[in-house]
Amino acid sequence: MRAVSVPQPWAWAIARGHKTHLNHPANTGYRGPLAIYASRRAETRYVRNQAIREANGNSADPVAAIGGIVAVVSLEGVCAAGISGQACDCGKWAFTGSYHWLVADPRPLRLPVLALGQPGLWELAPAVAAAVARMAGMPELAAAGAARMLPGPGAGAAVAAP
Repeated sequence: MRAVSVPQPWAWAIARGHKTHLNHPANTGYRGPLAIYASRRAETRYVRNQAIREANGNSADPVAAIGGIVAVVSLEGVCAAGISGQACDCGKWAFTGSYHWLVADPRPLRLPVLALGQPGLWELAPAVAAAVARMAGMPELAAAGAARMLPGPGAGAAVAAP
């Protein structure tokens, strides 16, 4: 499973289905499940915005956390209009000068899964991917991630799949 680092409050807004795109400096041909990693960096100018604070007012909400994977979404497509400054229908938080990665079917996790974030689009370690898929209710991906953790024939002791 692939992941992308998103600062708060945007990770929360995506996980709860309020924001249906990611502003990103790069295009991608990837489509499919995408883990949303709430980076340890918050965009304070938006956290100070009253409307965003009210929407994200419950600090006990697990998807308001930082430093962990808080949701899985489906990356459905990319809108390139914003990169050239053209108008698009991606929503009020679609910023000019960026690609808009269109996401759907948010699956917030009941607890964040701790991980170390990376820039850009990155691959989750198999154990982390299996745990995230299990918590997101995606058994087919959990099984695939667990299978990737098992060593091949003659590779020594087997590792228990979670």
